[in-house]
Parts: sequence; C-alpha cells; structure tokens
Amino acid sequence: MEIDKILKEIKAAMDKAIDHRRSEFSSLHTGKASASMIENLIADVYGSNMRIREIAAITTPDGRTLQIQPWDKSSVQPIEKAILTANIGLTPVSQSTLIRCTIPEMSGERRKELVRIANTMAEEGRIAIRAIRRDALEVFKKLQKDGAIGEDDLKRLEKDVQKLTDNANGEIQKLLEAKEKDLLKV
Repeated sequence: MEIDKILKEIKAAMDKAIDHRRSEFSSLHTGKASASMIENLIADVYGSNMRIREIAAITTPDGRTLQIQPWDKSSVQPIEKAILTANIGLTPVSQSTLIRCTIPEMSGERRKELVRIANTMAEEGRIAIRAIRRDALEVFKKLQKDGAIGEDDLKRLEKDVQKLTDNANGEIQKLLEAKEKDLLKV
C-alpha cells in the first residue's frame, strides 16, 4: 500500500538526518587529531563544492596535528578557507602545497564552546526532523482531502509519524549526550 511506502520514506529521511548529525558530531574534536574532523568539510574548488577528502590526502603525523596534502596546489586556498569558515577551532597554516592544522590544547572554556556547538548541531537536526514530520503530515492531509484515506486513518498516521519523530529526536539526544560526555571528560 502507498501509505506503508510513505512511512518507510519518512523513516529513511529521519535516519539520514540522524546519520548527518552523527558525522557532524565526529568533526568536533576532543584534543586528538583525526581525519574525520575535516574530511567532510566543503571547499569551493574547480567551480563546484567538493569535500576535502575528495581533493586532498589527510594524515595525522602525530596525535595533535592534521596534515592536508591537496592533489592540486590551486586547492590550497579553498581548503584553508573551508577549514576557517567551519568554525571548528582549527587554524590552517600552509607551507607551499601542504596545510597543517595543530589541534589546540583543550581548555575548559574551549570544551564548553564545543558543547555549545554540539548543542547547535543537535538543534539543527531536530529542526530537520520536524521539517520531515511537517511534510509527511501535509502528504497525509492531502490524501485525506482527496478521499484516499479516512479521518481515523489520518489520526493513526499522525500518531505514527509523531512516534517516528520522537524516536529520531531521542536518537539525536543520545548522540548529543555522548558527544558532551566525550568533550567534557578531562
């Protein structure tokens, strides 16, 4: 039935929003260098937006340094700009065709700032989930208006969508709590 397909699409869209939050949370560092901190940042190169991992090799020569080696030296400036505008607390330093980012020591103030950033990311996730819910409810209301489903079915579907929404928001909250715990541990 078409309704089951719509519910599966809603669940898939919410899962995608959760996965996006998970990957964004991985970009928040806890004092140890990791390629995941910058690999998904978008740089404007070759007239299009590309992830850093698609245009450069990212390595961690030691526990507190990220090293980015663009495959094309014209990518150095856009990569630096992407890292700076991401507001993840890294300052890129270029040495010809090599970019280095030293992970700053985690002060208590910086940890709290990263927790605030994580909370903002989580709220963006909740907003995305609410948008998916709103769109789904509009589809179901249109189906009811067109006579494809009855009012009782609409109420049941609204409850189903709300349950999916609550589960997705709970998942985002779990991710946020885990990230906060990771950021605040000394």
